[in-house]
Amino acid sequence: MCGILGGVNIEKDLLINSLYYLKHRGPDDHGFFHFQNITLLHTRLSILDFEKGKQPLIHNQLVIVFNGEIYNHLYLRNKFSLKCYTNSDTETLLVLYEKLGINFLNELDGMFAFGILDKNNGILILARDRAGKKPLYYFNHKGKFGFASELNALSKLDKFNINDKNIYQFLRFGFIGNTTPYSEIFELEPGSYMVIDINNLKTKKHKWWSITDFYKNKNSKDLNLKEASERMEILLDESVKTRLLSSDLEVGAFLSGGIDSGLITAFASRHLNKIKTFTISLEGNYDESYLAKHVSEKYNTDHTVINISYENLKYDLENILAGFGEPFGDSSAIPSYYISREAKKILTVVLNGDGADELFGGYRRYVPFHYIDFFKSGKLLKHISKSVNQIMPFPKNKQSLYNYIFRLLHLSSQDSLKCYLSSTVDSFEGYENEFFHESDSIFFSELRNEIELLNETSLTGLQKLMILDFNFMLPNDLLVKMDIATMLNSLEGRSPFLGRDILEFAPGLNDKLKINGITTKYFLRVLAKKYLPNIIISQPKRGFEVPLKKWVENDLKELINDYLCNSKIVSQFIKKDSLQKLLENRVPVSPEKRAKMIWYILALEIWYKKCYLN
Repeated sequence: MCGILGGVNIEKDLLINSLYYLKHRGPDDHGFFHFQNITLLHTRLSILDFEKGKQPLIHNQLVIVFNGEIYNHLYLRNKFSLKCYTNSDTETLLVLYEKLGINFLNELDGMFAFGILDKNNGILILARDRAGKKPLYYFNHKGKFGFASELNALSKLDKFNINDKNIYQFLRFGFIGNTTPYSEIFELEPGSYMVIDINNLKTKKHKWWSITDFYKNKNSKDLNLKEASERMEILLDESVKTRLLSSDLEVGAFLSGGIDSGLITAFASRHLNKIKTFTISLEGNYDESYLAKHVSEKYNTDHTVINISYENLKYDLENILAGFGEPFGDSSAIPSYYISREAKKILTVVLNGDGADELFGGYRRYVPFHYIDFFKSGKLLKHISKSVNQIMPFPKNKQSLYNYIFRLLHLSSQDSLKCYLSSTVDSFEGYENEFFHESDSIFFSELRNEIELLNETSLTGLQKLMILDFNFMLPNDLLVKMDIATMLNSLEGRSPFLGRDILEFAPGLNDKLKINGITTKYFLRVLAKKYLPNIIISQPKRGFEVPLKKWVENDLKELINDYLCNSKIVSQFIKKDSLQKLLENRVPVSPEKRAKMIWYILALEIWYKKCYLN
């Protein structure tokens, strides 16, 4: 795992100075390569072939800077008779590209973001993995082209303007998807590659992989539960094994109280004796350490319980949130950061369960979409739902059945885009009039177009929702959260559920194997009965929950007031009176919703002061 940075027509010294902002991604080594008007730089976290895996790596007329891991690289060397001189997967990439051209992307199983300079053809190629595990940002501005693993490094290469539309999007969604808070900086989408002519900076972008294609494929929809389970066992075992073995360092695993990380631990224990596992222990209702203990004891793991009190959060918060380089509203980034920090004290590589919910139906909001396609619900249903919803009092308890029915009626009354937002986020939904000049960002336009295209297919409502989550929520929120939380601590996270073969198998499964009655992730729960203690199987989806209401009302109240009462950017987007009412708790929303709204605007203000102004 590493940090990559490069530029065309950018001063070499400026790029070298900016490499400082990627040091946490690669504290073990660094290097750079310069050719005519292009400079490539790299910071390295040494995991595979310590001596010969240094970057930038040169092969004939090709040069690469690479962030990630290719788990099947030794298999590819054998399959294509590649002649290599190191054990590094980086060399495999270059030699395979030389042999197959850009189509080599289809052969890769791994997480990656890289830049390849092809001197023979005068081009630079940027590419990103299928799910978007590894980040890659770029700009093409004022006759200069730059790219980097993180925004904090890239934004230091010039003076960039804030994109107001994207800030509004953040306030609605909690993250900025497929783009950035800057008008001139963009994110290369997952499953995409870009070709840049290094002489004139003309670019062409291509989508080389899409999960939608595999939802349209009917090949595995006829598998019954037994057949699907047998196939999944083989795929998951292979995915876990390759992620364990593709490392010269010891590999551990995050272990929560859920079935995803439990299955990862179970399969990892087949290949590694006494694997090191890590669980968070928290005070109150958020503690799952007792559940993780059952799995640890069953598989005799070398288990570490990390006790977190959040007593230092007010001192750590600014640096954690600023580390994202953009406004980021997912509060579960905080425990993700702390568990990564403690795990790094013991090892450098960990497995996690990311992606299982989006592939196998793990969220409660998937249940109604299994029975009703709300994206195409008729005008009569929308009219009735809207009328009923308008006379219902606003729910005060987020976890209540009443709140669930309220939100269900609300999304039934919306157009397709707002239907997705209502089913997915619950921040400023319904309070858009509190903004000064809200308007759609490019992201919202792309999302609306994506829904319209999906509505033209024969896909079910559940399949549409899961595709949207995979394309937007997973890479722009969940994977960003884990990438930054781990890499801020120089820790590499690997996700077996996002292996290539599983990505292309799961979409083809029948909806009934994902949602059964009101049971979410039915297929994986049945598989888990074979491997995990019964107490784990029936547990609801939790994730890294945090006491956000307590933070906002108590622990962080002073910090919040210091930032927001002297706002530099929030006041440009939210009406002053509305902001004051929110801070004084005079807005008729649930305490949980108020806490989330305040958290989002705090994250925005911290980004502005710590990243944009610095």
